[in-house]
Amino acid sequence: MRAVQFQTYGPPDVLQVVEVPVPAVKPGHVLVQVKAAGVNFADTARRYGRYLAETPLPYIPGSEVAGVITEVSPEVAGFQPGDRVVALTESGCYAEYVTLHEKQLIRIPEGVGFEQAAAILLQGLTAYHILKTSARMSPGETVLVHAAAGGVGTLAVQLAKRMGAGLVIATAGSPEKLELARSLGADVGLNYREDDWADRVMDITGNKGADVILEMVGGEIFKKSLHCLSTFGRLVVYGRAGGTETRFDPALLMQRSASVIGFWLVHVMQNSALYRESVRELLGYLGEGALRVIIGETLPLAEAQKAHERLEGRQTTGKVVLLP
Repeated sequence: MRAVQFQTYGPPDVLQVVEVPVPAVKPGHVLVQVKAAGVNFADTARRYGRYLAETPLPYIPGSEVAGVITEVSPEVAGFQPGDRVVALTESGCYAEYVTLHEKQLIRIPEGVGFEQAAAILLQGLTAYHILKTSARMSPGETVLVHAAAGGVGTLAVQLAKRMGAGLVIATAGSPEKLELARSLGADVGLNYREDDWADRVMDITGNKGADVILEMVGGEIFKKSLHCLSTFGRLVVYGRAGGTETRFDPALLMQRSASVIGFWLVHVMQNSALYRESVRELLGYLGEGALRVIIGETLPLAEAQKAHERLEGRQTTGKVVLLP
């Protein structure tokens, strides 16, 4: 089968299309023909060797997949060939086939396509659990969503409104991206390239600040976010797309009794009940038309390098999906 692999850490051009054996089906596992695979910043961090967990070489990236089961091991009772499924896994989804344990699998409901299902997983679960589990957002609170036109951002805007946020403030880098965020429910849009957005946040909130902030860039974005947190506000860090180490004086948190919280989706994946329940809820929203997943671009598997270049260059809107 064809797969995308890197054998050394480095820039996007280390990604190569290779021929590898179709993986063998181990006990408790199924073989899935990949129909859509999501592309994420975590994949680029893996490629540079900067991920939170070790990335062994050679490595086939890709952690979210939607496809059709083609083979099941005798121990698997709940699934059969032909089932449409979606799953999160550690790696291996930039390929034509992948093996998955039955505990990872969720059936795709009628009316939800493969691309939609793959696109909702990592970003949808991240947005959902940042707001609900980590930040414990309450109805009426103000939520600030950075990169609001990205994969997590587009979903976080919608989910925050669905969970009862009183005010959703979105930041993005162009008028077009801000218009997308507004179309999804953002009440205010701020261009972080043109506006002194942190001061604007304080002005908009009557100098109160945002109760919940979703942050994944680091550097100056993180530091400015700290200064527009409300009393008892929660800033949730879920990435470091800026690539630089960020340091701050924890005493700053005392000024507003504020919190900085780290979020890593792996811990949700390790809790089978929490993972399955929240995936089903998100897929249900999709099936009902209550949640829009923005797929900005679909590319053939062979163009994974281009997908990474565009993602790192901030040239994408919504989700990027690979189609084997």
